[in-house]
Amino acid sequence: MKASRIAAAGAVAGAAVLAVSSPCFAHVSVQPEGEAAKGGYAVVGFKVPNERDNAATTKLEVTFPSDHPLSSVQPQPVEGWDIKVTKSRLAEPLEVHGKKIDEAVTKVTWTAKGEGIEPGFFQKFPVSVGTLPEDTDQLVFKALQTYSNKEVVRWIEVPQKGQDEPDNPAPVLTLSAPAEDGHGGGAADDKASDDAEQASAETTAASGDSGGTDTTARVLGIVGIVVGAAGVAYGVLAGRRRSA
Repeated sequence: MKASRIAAAGAVAGAAVLAVSSPCFAHVSVQPEGEAAKGGYAVVGFKVPNERDNAATTKLEVTFPSDHPLSSVQPQPVEGWDIKVTKSRLAEPLEVHGKKIDEAVTKVTWTAKGEGIEPGFFQKFPVSVGTLPEDTDQLVFKALQTYSNKEVVRWIEVPQKGQDEPDNPAPVLTLSAPAEDGHGGGAADDKASDDAEQASAETTAASGDSGGTDTTARVLGIVGIVVGAAGVAYGVLAGRRRSA
């Protein structure tokens, strides 16, 4: 009886250790390169791991948010993958830089030309996006991951604050506070402008000093020539008077 209790306790402890030590399943995610500031532009990367041991990932479909449409979506070419950009007409046109835009990208699809993402590997799919909205703290991108065995994993469940992460969470992009100039480089641009103005002022001052020195030298040279010529003339006249 005692031995059976010890065995049962050992089994429970072993299961607990496995539960704690086993890694969480990876899922499709999105992360910016640097920051994704509200009101600006950013390059984001969709990271796609292969979770299967017997199949490769051959397609990724990412749906862009319709409640916060983006006026500019430009995927970066990825070797070994075809890219299809799908646009749809907007219910309400966007105004960007004084122009109205009545359609926006609603989906980007990457399809493998060859084997795709093999088991044990992942792939990143970079996309330049903007203008990022200023009235929300995050953007949700629902994604479909297709495997070579025709299995489709739907990463579409929106994580809720204060709740456990769902089994198939959708990729969520967190937006940072807007930059002061709205483009994410105000301080650097101001410093570069100040340095340029200072360099220009120093160059102008140096040029002015050089011009003044050259003018003085020329005047002194001319005076010297005139004095020398006068001396020569005086000497000639003095010689003639002695001869007379």
